[in-house]
Amino acid sequence: MTTTTLAVLVPLLPFLGAVAGLLLGRTAPGFVRPLAVLPTLTSLVLAALVAVRQGGDAAVNAATELAPTGSVPIELALHIDGFAALVAVLVGLVASCVQIYSTGYLRDDPRYSSYAALVSLFTSAMLLVVYSGDLIVLLVGWEVMGICSYFLVGHYWETPEARAASLKAFLVTKLGDVPFLIGLFALATDAGSFRITRVLGAVANGSLDHPTLIALLLLAGVAGKSAQFPLHTWLPDAMAGPTPVSALIHAATMVAAGIYFVARLLPLFEASQAAMVVLAVMAAVTMAGSALAALAQDDIKRVLAYSTIGQLGYMSGALAVGDRGAAVFHLLSHGAFKALLFLAAGVIIHAAGTNSLAAMSRMRNLRDRIPDAYWTMTVALLALAAIPPFSGFFSKEAVLGVAEHVVTGHTEHAPAAAGWIVLVAGLLTAVLTAAYAMRLWLLAFRGRGAEAPDHGRQPLTMTVVLWVLAAPSLALGGFAFRLLPDWFDGRDLGPTLTTSVLGTGVALVGGIVTYGAWRHTTALTARVPLGAVAAHPEGDAAQVEAEAIATHKPAYGDIAYAPDPADPGRLLLGPLHRHAAAGFHMDAVYRALFVRPVQAGASLVRFLDREVVETYVRGAGALPRWLGAAVRRAQTGNVQTYVSALLAGTVVLAVAVVLVATGA
Repeated sequence: MTTTTLAVLVPLLPFLGAVAGLLLGRTAPGFVRPLAVLPTLTSLVLAALVAVRQGGDAAVNAATELAPTGSVPIELALHIDGFAALVAVLVGLVASCVQIYSTGYLRDDPRYSSYAALVSLFTSAMLLVVYSGDLIVLLVGWEVMGICSYFLVGHYWETPEARAASLKAFLVTKLGDVPFLIGLFALATDAGSFRITRVLGAVANGSLDHPTLIALLLLAGVAGKSAQFPLHTWLPDAMAGPTPVSALIHAATMVAAGIYFVARLLPLFEASQAAMVVLAVMAAVTMAGSALAALAQDDIKRVLAYSTIGQLGYMSGALAVGDRGAAVFHLLSHGAFKALLFLAAGVIIHAAGTNSLAAMSRMRNLRDRIPDAYWTMTVALLALAAIPPFSGFFSKEAVLGVAEHVVTGHTEHAPAAAGWIVLVAGLLTAVLTAAYAMRLWLLAFRGRGAEAPDHGRQPLTMTVVLWVLAAPSLALGGFAFRLLPDWFDGRDLGPTLTTSVLGTGVALVGGIVTYGAWRHTTALTARVPLGAVAAHPEGDAAQVEAEAIATHKPAYGDIAYAPDPADPGRLLLGPLHRHAAAGFHMDAVYRALFVRPVQAGASLVRFLDREVVETYVRGAGALPRWLGAAVRRAQTGNVQTYVSALLAGTVVLAVAVVLVATGA
């Protein structure tokens, strides 16, 4: 079987599994789990075979015309280079782990069959994006992922949070997709083709007339899909969906699509220094802002969501300094440990007996109850904080190292301003990342919240997946930075001394300071037992606890009460905590700039429609109705009345004739 045939089967098998799962979900429920797991696993194996055959050599290209347009043709094309081959393996691995994990996590869910089918369709769409050699076919996968995310985030549609989150995710990403689509058409017009290889050839020949405009339009779509500032607000709210979906979206699909798109078309963006600086600023604001927001969140999934936004900022930063190898290296590394973080968080939530409770302030004694999640999540958090020798250290240092090369003038692929922006923001984010990773670990596993009932051991399918993902989180970076250059552009991805010392040093400082703040707050505050609060005549425990969380004040009198008094985030952020917890009020800004004007416009249109347009319509109908009523009253059926009216009319006509004749 040829490499091209194998590559076609990689996205096709999950698609067929999704179709079969939707058709047989109700009639043959026993086939649902095999149809969810087996096609995705087979796709993973085939993606690995494609990667082995490609081996980092020349790209595999194949195309057939899909739809003649009379001008720029649309082709069903494959373009598989080292980047595509390895990213497809990551997508298959994470999707397989999520499908296996979901068989235990959602084993009692009545809508599991539709959920599993949508996950398979989601996976197929991302694989189509990865392998596609034509921008229109890539756009198909891009948009299918958007609709799949809408349904999956809103899986628990009974809750208003899930409904609102799914709608928000769809609308915000569509806000970026509109200029993205315009940019694609403008690019194809300038290049004369939607084929990626021909577009890159046109860029190399300098035949693009509007590179800056095209790059900025495309960046709008990337910002929406990959949750970059200012279109990042949908991702934290998307945590209302099932936790395995969060793992899939954050680790290998959806948000990774934008980064991968820029990496594939990086020469286009490099053709415009303005676009590179814009990308660098976007990455810097995303990194620092999301890390501050993560340090203030109480929901464990929202912490991880803001963490994803920040790590995507690192990838955008690597692209802004002209190194797609470092960006995709961090994409691969992040995919492993972020999937592990979310699935371990799912075990924590599952242990609490609910699919939604994830408040770290209410966690207690979890280290002994779920040891698998404790140890694997510890590995993933160390990788997230970029502590050597975990994988995150090597991939994050590759980003910081290439930024340093731009700053010191060792490379000319990006303006020096972009290098400075990415380097400074990357080091600042390294401090904050270690801080919120340490805070999450302390509150989740050493917290003193209200202990949830013990729901027994977790399903084996859930715990096994954690250890499978722990292996690349621990060991991927150590050898990947030596092997990946052969698959990518040949640039060195090894850590440099300066950024390694700086990055590791600031990460250790962030972790140690957070631990010290936690110890300090633990020593100064005392917690009232939940039972004592519940017995208070003024309200139940949940109400009092919610008020304490909202105000951070004693619940009654001089009794110090807080959900977890040892939260170091409040101490570290100080007055900034309230704003960071609200995501720096970006939703309020959008409401002021977009939602309220649209609502006001809609109210005006409704007023004009009801009070102006309908008035004219009602008037146009009222006049004939009145005339008809008058005529109807005249039709009495009385012959004497008719004769009298006839005589009166005759008299009137005679008088009129006489008057006219006299006047003449």
